[in-house]
Parts: sequence; structure tokens; C-alpha cells
Amino acid sequence: MNSPDAPKPDATPAAPPAADADLDPFRLQSPETFANPYPVYAKLREQAPVYFSAAYNGWLITRYDQVAAGFRDPRLSAKRSGAFVTKLPEDVRQRLEPLRRNLASWALLLDPPEHTRIRSLINKAFVPRLVEGMRSRVEALVNELLDAVAPTGRIDVLRDLGDALPLLVIGEVLGVPTQDRHRLKGWSNALGGFLGSGRPTLEIAGGALSAVAEMEDYFRGVIAARRQNPGSDLLSQLLVAEEQGMILGEQELLSTCCMLLFGGHETTKNLIGNGLLALLLHPAERDALRETPALIGPAVEELLRYDSPVQWMSRVALDDIELDGVRIAKGDRAFLVLGAANRDPSQFPDPDRLDFRRTDIRHISFGLGVHYCAGAALARVEAQAAISTFLRRFPDAALSSAPLTYRQSPGIRSLTAMPVELGAQSSAS
Repeated sequence: MNSPDAPKPDATPAAPPAADADLDPFRLQSPETFANPYPVYAKLREQAPVYFSAAYNGWLITRYDQVAAGFRDPRLSAKRSGAFVTKLPEDVRQRLEPLRRNLASWALLLDPPEHTRIRSLINKAFVPRLVEGMRSRVEALVNELLDAVAPTGRIDVLRDLGDALPLLVIGEVLGVPTQDRHRLKGWSNALGGFLGSGRPTLEIAGGALSAVAEMEDYFRGVIAARRQNPGSDLLSQLLVAEEQGMILGEQELLSTCCMLLFGGHETTKNLIGNGLLALLLHPAERDALRETPALIGPAVEELLRYDSPVQWMSRVALDDIELDGVRIAKGDRAFLVLGAANRDPSQFPDPDRLDFRRTDIRHISFGLGVHYCAGAALARVEAQAAISTFLRRFPDAALSSAPLTYRQSPGIRSLTAMPVELGAQSSAS
């Protein structure tokens, strides 16, 4: 049987640049760590829970209680859009200014009161009652996607389900016309490569810059159409709020569209992919879930804890902070390592074991405090629908023999592809 925290014996990451041992003694950038970061997280929690990584030019905070406190500490600012480009040459920073300007209006990257104003408008679309009302529609979309691949006997879970479902759903939430939704994937992936890289290369930053320029141009057209013909979508609601005096500037409106697209796609895609991978590698838990469908709620929470789609969230210190006897200086970057916190044995007994019957799954995969993920309820509905429907329709599904590869990203936990043989199939409904 595979080790519970190993993706697969032959799993390897997409090849990262060679890491200098002096800059990276914990081998955070090694192929083995990208494939399976949890043994390194355990070493950090035990040996250096507040650790300065020269490789990523920031502090890694890895224990559960300290990560949870970090989310609520006003001295650790989410307002960090400039931190992604601050170490780049001046001429490069100037070229990337449109990208920085877009990110600077993301609620995710703001502190109160600016964050509060934008977040209060977004929240109206994600109240639990409205999200739960989308469940039947999400389930129908899952079945449509699985219908398309069922005759072939195989599926790439990331491409055919993990990518496709969140794009369809967030496209409907935003009011993006169906025929345009294929464009959203490339834009979201380019932003994910940039935001999840820790220290983006010029090539990655350039890809994100191009994506933001195209998105802003596209959403200007959608906004103009919604002003003429409002609908029931979130974008129309934001424009109505604007008429009632709760004004978002043009850049704030464009940035919010980009943020919602990225957040609604990237996290849910990897929750579905990582979750189904864990189940295919743990047949006992997969069988328990298939035999007791009512377990799907706690199962998704445990899958979020076990292999969090977002592994790191960054902050910037607004003042000198002493933590665990270590001084984090004003202006330093700090990475709250969610993936490490979710495997902390002081919070979760036997944390490397996947267990759908845990009685207390207070994971922090969606963050905490004012920056708790606005779309968490929607991500849960999508993951529950995708995973439960997949297991019911394809009870004999198994990973193909192709090696698994992971994206070269410390912040986002994502396979590059997940080929699966579907095996015998049950009914679609």
C-alpha cells in the first residue's frame, strides 16, 4: 500500500530550477518536495517553525496555532500586491505596473477598510442559501461533463472535470456568456502560475501581465453589456450596488472580476483533483464514501485538510514582530503555510492519515478571519457534487500508469494532469 502522504511511488514534479543547498537547506525547491511537501513541513514544524527561506526571500510559519494567529494579526498585512514585483529591476517593474495595479484592488490583497467595502458587495452573491440553491445546477453540470468522457473509458480529471466545472460555475456567477467561458481557463492559469510561485520569473510575470490585460479588456465589454441589460449574475448586482451609492471604481470593478475568476477556478479545480487523487490512493476511504454517501460533507473537509489546494498565503509585516523567539522585521514577507498547519499533530492526531470520521476538522485551507474565502461555500458544493457523482458513476476508476507530475509552485498544490481509467460504469443518474 502507498504511504498515506505520498501521491504515488513514481510521482514527480514538473522540473524546477536547481536549488542551491546553501540557500535552500530544507530543499523546499527540490523535485521531491514539490511532489510531496509534507515531510519537509514536519521538519520545519519541529526544527524551525518560524524559518527564513533565502530561496523564497521570506519567513515560513508552519505550526497551526501560529498560522491561525497570523491570519488574525493586523501587523501581518494582506496588502502585498507590490511584493510580487518588488525585487525586480526598475524597468521591469514599470512594464508590470498594469499587473500590480490590477492586483492592488483585489479584496484578497487588501486590509480593512478597503477590504471591507469590496468584500461586503461580493458576499451578497455567496450567502449559503443562494449557494445551496445552485447545487442541483452544479450536479447537472458534473453529469454533463462526465457524459462527455464516459464513452472513451478514460478521463483527465484536471482537464475534463477539475478545470471545466469551476469555469462553468464561476462563468455563470459572473454572467460570462457560455461561448466565451473557454477563454477563462488560460487567464486563470497564468495568474495561478504568478501568484503561487513564491518568486516568479520574468516569463511567469509576463504571462500574468498579458492575462490581466486581456481580462480587463474582455470584462469592459461584459460590464458595458450588463449596464444596458442587467441580469441576475454577480456583475449585475455589483452595478446595481454602484447605482445605490456603494461605488466601485472602474479599476476596482475590473480587478474584482479578475479575482473572482481566479479564486472561483484555481482553488476548486485543485480541491477536486487533489481530493479524487487521495481517494483513488486510499481505497478503504473511497469505498466508505461510496457506501455511505452522507459522508461527503465531512469527507470534503478532511480532503481539504489532508492536501490543501492552497499551500501558502503571504503577508507583509507592518511592524517588527517577535514570533517563537524570532524577529520578523518590518517590511519582511511572511508565508502562512496552510499545508503544514493542516498536518500539525498538535491539532490533528495522526495527521498523515486520511480519516473521514475525524470529529474535529478545523482546517484552515480557506483561511481565517476577515480574509476567509468568500467562495468557500460554493467550492464545497462543487467538490461534493464532483466527487460523489464521480465515485457513484465510476466505482472501478483507477489511476493510469502514467507518472504524475506536480506544478512547480510552492503556494498552489496542483497536478499538471491526472489521467484515470474509468472502468465499469454505473448509470448516469
